Amino acid sequence: MGTSLGGKLLVAGPRLVDPNFVRTVVFICRHDEDGALGLVLNRPTGIPVTDALPDWVEALAPPNVVFLGGPVQPEMAVGLAALAPERTGRPESEAWTPVDDRLGLLNLSASPAEELGALERLRVFAGYAGWAAGQLDFEVSSSDWWVLPAAAEDPFTAAPGGLWRRVLRRQRGPVALFADFPEDPSLN
Repeated sequence: MGTSLGGKLLVAGPRLVDPNFVRTVVFICRHDEDGALGLVLNRPTGIPVTDALPDWVEALAPPNVVFLGGPVQPEMAVGLAALAPERTGRPESEAWTPVDDRLGLLNLSASPAEELGALERLRVFAGYAGWAAGQLDFEVSSSDWWVLPAAAEDPFTAAPGGLWRRVLRRQRGPVALFADFPEDPSLN
């Protein structure tokens, strides 16, 4: 394994045809010698979080729906949260697994009353994207994914549908050209 991709975005390239990941933007939460875990940021569902986890609604970033985090364990709720500015640097605990000083995975079975004061924003995902040891490194080296820096607003964007295009457009060089790549080039 090379450098950890934790905190970076994986942006699906046009060669990636797996229906779980076509035109997705994945936020990498963990990447080490054991594998990788990420959350798809641009697949909102129509399921309101209030139906699934009403006690967490106060911290939700709009839209207040559950997102499809990936194909692994879709029945499991995963919380990605941003800490309030005065709470950054929170250490790992039963309720919190840091991705960086500001972002982390929140255990949604923890007490909302104890956690909500520490949070600035929260997004709830059904499932996650996972890769075995070396698998993600191979996919990146095969040009299935572009590894790009995450902007602060990406994990909690209120307009997730256009995230793939927006992330590509803000890049320099040839990668930006793919923002206007047609979904089906054969129809051109």
